[in-house]
Amino acid sequence: MATLPNALPQLAADPSGASLGLELPPGTLVDATDEGPWHEPLLWHADVPAQPGGWAALEPARRTSGLLPVLLDVGGDQGGPQDWALMPDEMTYPGDHDAEEVLAEFWDEYAADAPDADEDYPGKEKVVEIFGEPHTFDETIAPYGPAWPGLAPATGQGVDPDARAAEVAGALADGGSWLKDPRLALVPARRSADIPAAIGWTGPVNHENDVARLCTVLRSWEDRFGIRVVALTFDQLVLSVAAPPNTQAEAEAVAAEHFAFCPDNITQGHHEVLRDYAAHEVLGRQVWSFWWD
Repeated sequence: MATLPNALPQLAADPSGASLGLELPPGTLVDATDEGPWHEPLLWHADVPAQPGGWAALEPARRTSGLLPVLLDVGGDQGGPQDWALMPDEMTYPGDHDAEEVLAEFWDEYAADAPDADEDYPGKEKVVEIFGEPHTFDETIAPYGPAWPGLAPATGQGVDPDARAAEVAGALADGGSWLKDPRLALVPARRSADIPAAIGWTGPVNHENDVARLCTVLRSWEDRFGIRVVALTFDQLVLSVAAPPNTQAEAEAVAAEHFAFCPDNITQGHHEVLRDYAAHEVLGRQVWSFWWD
C-alpha cells in the first residue's frame, strides 16, 4: 500500500503529543502485527476510555500532522488492536481501485444467491410457509434482480461531515452504543475512508482479504454521503453519515450498495430483505454499521 509521512514516531519521544499541538492522555503505540514488528507505528490509542469531547480534542492532529481520529473498541473477546491480526503488508492502495467495479463484482457474486433472485423482477413475490401459515415476503434483494443496479446518486449537501463524525463519536463514547470499551486513536491516513487499509484491518476477511478495495467504496461514500470512519472493532465498522438518503427510493439504492459491501448486514441481520433494511437502517440514519461473519 502507498504510504505517507508518519508522525506517530514523534509520540515515542513525546507521549503527550505537545510537539504535534496535542494534549494526549497516556497511550500505546501499536507497532507490531501477528507477523512480527512493523517498520513504524501503525496507530496510537489511549489507555483510558474515550470521553465525550475527546474526538474534537484530536482534531488538531488532522490539520498539522495527517493523523486522523477513530475509536477502537478494546473490550471485545478478541482484545485490542494489538490482537487483531493486522496485516498492513497485505493491503493495496484504495486509489488503485474503482468503487463501482468493486461493488458490481460483489453484487454479481452474492445477488444471484439471494432467495428467488430472478431477472424478471421487480414485481415478483414469494410465498413461504412458517409454522403452517402462508406468509408473503419480498425477495431478499427486491426491488432489484441479479443485474448490478449501479451506484446510488449523491443525496445532496448535508451537515459538515467532520462535525457529524464528532457528534457520533461523542455518542459512542458516552455509552450509548454497542461498543464495550472504546478508546480514542490516531492513524496516519490520507482520508478517513483509508483508515482500515492504513492499519491493515482484517475485519471483513471472510468477505474480502484486501480491505483497501472496501476503502475505495468508503471513499465514494465520503464523496456522495459525507461518511467518516468513526469506529472499528475486531470485525465491525461504524460510519457517521452527514447526508443520508431521505426517501425510500434513495435508501433502497444505497441499501443495494450495502448488500454488495457487506451481505451479512442483510442476510444475517434483523431485516432480512433489502427493502426493510433500507427503511430501518439507511433512511435518514446518521450512523451506518457493518459486521462480517
